[in-house]
Amino acid sequence: MTGQSTGAPAARTAGRATTSTDRLARLLALVPYVISRDSVALDQAARAFGVTEKQLIDDLNLLWCVELRAPDPYCPIDLSYEGGEIIVTEAESIARPLRLKVDEASALLVALRMLAGIPDLPDRDALSRVIAKLETAAGAAAAPASKVAVEVAAGGGAPDARGHLGRLRDAIARGRRVHLAYYVPARDENTERDVDPMRLLVVEGSTYLEGWCRRAEAVRLFRLDRITSLRVLDEVPAQVPEDAEPRDVDAGGLYRPSPDDVVVTLELTAQGRWVADYYPCESVRELGEGRLEVVLRTSDTRWVRGLALRLGDQGRVVEPVELAAEVRDDASRALALYGHA
Repeated sequence: MTGQSTGAPAARTAGRATTSTDRLARLLALVPYVISRDSVALDQAARAFGVTEKQLIDDLNLLWCVELRAPDPYCPIDLSYEGGEIIVTEAESIARPLRLKVDEASALLVALRMLAGIPDLPDRDALSRVIAKLETAAGAAAAPASKVAVEVAAGGGAPDARGHLGRLRDAIARGRRVHLAYYVPARDENTERDVDPMRLLVVEGSTYLEGWCRRAEAVRLFRLDRITSLRVLDEVPAQVPEDAEPRDVDAGGLYRPSPDDVVVTLELTAQGRWVADYYPCESVRELGEGRLEVVLRTSDTRWVRGLALRLGDQGRVVEPVELAAEVRDDASRALALYGHA
């Protein structure tokens, strides 16, 4: 592939950062887009995909590393954007019918069925047709997927979470701000806040609202089963700042450490090892005899104090020493209450 300077006009400023999901969809569409036109001007393709020329060049450089599985050997896609014109060659095998292995067909069908399980999903009929066609095409390879049941929680704890989902979709479609009463389990408190909705997404089986929180002045995720009440502010338009970046949950999940977080070290017995599986840890070290040392970060140490009390003799806070002292004080007060009782 040749990648010399294009001589194209300066790239426009991107409206927002794209997620890995956005980029994957763009990469899948980019090659057929160029092939169907023989060649495309770099700036024209950038406008068509809603990205800057720099972003598009990054995509082209990544595509150069992609190899199509021809019968044998693997065939790299050959492309050029020299002189500001994108030309794709050696991609004939991209037109071959898709052939899925058993594990590939099963994974795709399970994912589609999970998507179909989202309450109030628009275009459910179209998704059902896709599933039916894939089952027919996959034949026997689709059988294992039928034995897997996947349930997406729209909001297990909130009785009217389905209603929240419908109202949030309406607010996003009309560009309206919403007012939330939201339960924060880490602090065991209910909060009130105005949010400018950005999108709805499903992560690890739960549905979340992503939006610009006017209370935090930052992008936040709100799990629908923790929204205790919701009101669409019909008179107030949503105003998401241009530099607000959607969270790339595909690349980093939900957890985002902050430089201001408190670094906590826990020592766990063999019975307390579940903490390393349940909470995002910065490091995990074996201490022998089944014991673990885990390091995690938190913006609020109150939940760590609660965790330490739950662990009892299955774990202890090692650092910071001030937090360990607070846990001892919490335990002493709790024991004193038992004594009074």
